[in-house]
Amino acid sequence: MTEAILLVGGKGTRLRPLTVHTPKPMVPAAGVPFLTHQLARARAAGVEHIVLATSYLAEVFEPYFGDGSALGLHLEYVTEEEPLGTGGAIRNVASRLHSGPDDPVLIFNGDILTGLDIPALVDTHASTGADVSLHLTKVTDPRAYGLVPTDDTGRVLAFLEKPQTPEEIVTDQINAGAYVFRRSVIDTIPLGRPVSVERETFPDLLSAGAHLQGMVDSTYWLDLGTPAAFVRGSADLVLGRAPSPAVPGRCGDRLVLPTATVASDAKLSGGTVVGEGAFVAEGARVFGSTILAGAVIEPGAVITDSLIGSRARVGERSVLTGTVIGDGATVGPDNELLEGTRIWCDAQIPAAAVRFSSDQ
Repeated sequence: MTEAILLVGGKGTRLRPLTVHTPKPMVPAAGVPFLTHQLARARAAGVEHIVLATSYLAEVFEPYFGDGSALGLHLEYVTEEEPLGTGGAIRNVASRLHSGPDDPVLIFNGDILTGLDIPALVDTHASTGADVSLHLTKVTDPRAYGLVPTDDTGRVLAFLEKPQTPEEIVTDQINAGAYVFRRSVIDTIPLGRPVSVERETFPDLLSAGAHLQGMVDSTYWLDLGTPAAFVRGSADLVLGRAPSPAVPGRCGDRLVLPTATVASDAKLSGGTVVGEGAFVAEGARVFGSTILAGAVIEPGAVITDSLIGSRARVGERSVLTGTVIGDGATVGPDNELLEGTRIWCDAQIPAAAVRFSSDQ
C-alpha cells in the first residue's frame, strides 16, 4: 500500500477557541501540529502518497508541510468549496489517487490519535478480500459512537449510530475512524454532494451485499475532539503512552521546546509541553498541560490539565484546572478557573475577577 487520504476539513467546533484561528489538525500536540504525528505514522507504515482533503482554513496546511518531502512523503491538497462530509470528501479527492481499481487505499480521520497497526489492517483487507475494511476498537461506554457488530470472522453485520437505550447496545465495538477501501469502491460514492460514510456509504454497501470487514485493534485510541481529550492526547504523546515518531524530543515527564524559557524552580510534570518562545516563571506549577508558543505563565500560577493558547498570559497565583485559554487572551492574577472553562481569544480577565471558591 502506497497511498492514503487524510480527512482534515472539519471545523473543530468542539475544540473552540483553539480552532478559531487554527484548523484542528494543526493545533500543536507534543510540540508539533497534531497532523505531523499522523503523517509520520503513515510514512512509518509504508505509505508514500497522501492526499489531504481540506476545507476549513485550508490555506494553512500547504505552507507548513509543502510537498511532504521533509517527512519522506508526497503530499497533495484538495480543498472543498462547500463541506462534503466524510464520504463526499473521500470522493472529491479520488482523481488524485494513483491506485488501480483493486488496490487498497488507506483513509483516516484527522482527529484520531491511535496506535493502530496500519500494516495489519491492510493485511486483513487483503486476506479477506474485503471491499472496505474498518479499524474497530472497544470502549466502555459506546453511546457517543457508532457501533459496528461483526460475526465470528470479523465480517461487519450492521452500523448502529449512537445508541442510547441498553437494548440498542449490542456490542462494545465502535468505528475507530480508519479504513482501507478497495479503490473502485471510492468511485461509487456520489460526487459533488455531502455524503457520510457512517450513515450512508457503509450501510448502502452492506445493503448491496458488499464485504465489509472489521479488525479490532485495542491499542491506544483517543478521539481528540474535545479540549480535555486534546490536552490528554498531547500529554500521552510526551509520556510515551501514545506512539509517534514525530515527538520532537525524548519521551518523559515534560517537553520544553528549544526557545522556551522555564524558571529553575518552576515545576513541570505529567507530560506538560512548553512551546517555542513561551515563558514559565518562578514558582509556577504546570501538570499535564500544553503551553503554546509565546505564552507567559507568571510567578506562582498553578495549571493542571489545561491548554494555554499562543501569546496568552496567565497571571500570578491564578489557578487553572481543565481550562482552555484562547490565543492572545489574558487571565489576570488571582483568578480561579475550573473544569470546562473556556476563555476566548484576546479576552481580558481582570485580576481576581473569577473564582469558584472563597478568596480568603
